[in-house]
Amino acid sequence: MSFAAVIMAAGLGTRMKSATPKVLHKLYGKPLIRYVIDAALSMKPDKIVVVVGPAADAVKDALKDTGVIFATQKTPDGTAGALRAGLRSLGSYKGRLLVLSGDAPLVENSTLKNLMSLHSRRKEDLSILSFMARGNHAYGRIVHERGRVTGIVEDRDADDEQKKITEVNSGVYVIEPSALALVKQIKLNPRKKEYYLTDLVSISASQGLRTGSHILGTETELTGINTRHELSMAGLYLRDRIVSQLMDNGVSFIDPRSVFISPDAKIGADTVIYPNVVIEGPTDIGSGCVVYPNSRIVGSIIEDRVTVKDSSLIDSSTIKTGASVGPFAHLRPASVIGASAKIGNFVEVKKSVIGDGSKASHLSYLGDAEIGSDVNIGAGTITCNYDGHKKHKTTIENGAFIGSDSQLVAPVTVGKGAYVGSGTTVTVDVPSMALALSRTPQVNIEDWVLRRAAKMKDKDPKRKK
Repeated sequence: MSFAAVIMAAGLGTRMKSATPKVLHKLYGKPLIRYVIDAALSMKPDKIVVVVGPAADAVKDALKDTGVIFATQKTPDGTAGALRAGLRSLGSYKGRLLVLSGDAPLVENSTLKNLMSLHSRRKEDLSILSFMARGNHAYGRIVHERGRVTGIVEDRDADDEQKKITEVNSGVYVIEPSALALVKQIKLNPRKKEYYLTDLVSISASQGLRTGSHILGTETELTGINTRHELSMAGLYLRDRIVSQLMDNGVSFIDPRSVFISPDAKIGADTVIYPNVVIEGPTDIGSGCVVYPNSRIVGSIIEDRVTVKDSSLIDSSTIKTGASVGPFAHLRPASVIGASAKIGNFVEVKKSVIGDGSKASHLSYLGDAEIGSDVNIGAGTITCNYDGHKKHKTTIENGAFIGSDSQLVAPVTVGKGAYVGSGTTVTVDVPSMALALSRTPQVNIEDWVLRRAAKMKDKDPKRKK
């Protein structure tokens, strides 16, 4: 059945002690609310409304590419006030509603699907997603009488007997139009001067509507994030969940508790991840790869059987099958490393294409370059791509050999199969199969050291003694 989603995101998040809106704090590099939106989008709603406060330009800007509708809760008058703002933005929409919290990023798609399924099968007017809480807590308790849900009592209002209830409210609801019509009956809480959406449960039950709660998720999955400590703990839980799923799919981790893997990353079977590896953004790593310690990969494509050696940084780049990168290599955005190519220690590649089977093994900078296949780049080679005003391109064709300590002053082309002798500064194109040299002739002066020593002795009286 079709439905719309309303995501509550108007809270100020004062306990975060931050100028950043709470829902924009990041969990593994991604704003909290993006997780909630992605969970809703995966269920294909008709519309998604995000309810924000009056000073929410940063939230709107961060979500401008999601296609959501924004509703503004002009005054902080509680969760029912937020829902009313969301309903106004939905206009004439009269269908089923899924209500979510923008600060609860760990709710899983499968949990929401199960809730929606139970709601439909039991033909409920109002369904609550609940979980079992342990120890002291401040969650609203789900109250049952004779097997039926009769309300939610907030922790501050609960008596001693009600505080023993372990089934609690997650803040996620499925609401039919029959129950939504009762939102206008919610009264102002005299103590907090707010309208509580939780009051809809008792109103719905008292009027004979089918009202149910469903224990489907865990406390860790469903709890909201209100403090930096809770944000940190959510990151640990998310890390464990991601790593567990990857291991189930054939990925090996030397130390699963020491890695950072984005929820948007994909890693193929038989890949091995060493400790202290960070994989951010929508990175796609193939099968049979090895990523050694202290490496960071951001938004990149790593094909099969690639080796990323220790302490390498790969940013928005592509590494093709069988290539090797590192140790201590830096691939800057828009770099492409060809199949079976090698980028060695202390090599920096920027916006360059390195062809299949080519090698830059040591201490080189390759920027704005197009390098063909089976090219050898000697240690200390630099493409001089910047003239102080704009960048220029260096082209090295297939099979060329660039000797150590060479400088290629762009724009310049080294032809197919050409050689550049060590220590050469290339300022004009090198023809195919040619040898380029720019050394001054070497001069050996016989006995120069002995004559110099004698001259110094004559000048220094202390040496004569």
